[in-house]
Amino acid sequence: MAKRPTAAARAHDASAAEGAGPRATTPEPAAALTSVEGNMAIPIALDRVIHERMRLAIVSALAVHESLTFNELKSLLEASDGNVSVHARKLEEAGYVTCEKGFDGRIPRTVYRLTADGRAALERYLAHMEALIKQVGGA
Repeated sequence: MAKRPTAAARAHDASAAEGAGPRATTPEPAAALTSVEGNMAIPIALDRVIHERMRLAIVSALAVHESLTFNELKSLLEASDGNVSVHARKLEEAGYVTCEKGFDGRIPRTVYRLTADGRAALERYLAHMEALIKQVGGA
């Protein structure tokens, strides 16, 4: 005969399923770095979408080019089709890049452009990195 779980175990399971359990808590954002404006320290959150190496490379490349095709990005970043595709899609979902698919004759052509939100996100990310460098360097 199987044992029934205790009331405490059932309550713990129910609260964990609802997201209130100790394992269901979301981790703190990477905001250990703070910006000081006047006498007030303001946490700077790290943008996890851009922080990933390949996505940062895509956004950086698009920041200095008006647009790039899929093949140009792939060649420039020396990445595989799948790598560029997956990371470009994440950036598109975040609203940081646009993706226009079409044809050049019979050849499929995908063109990526950086959006205003993407440029602003890159500028915030770079400001965060500069502040981190200054804080670590003691400047």
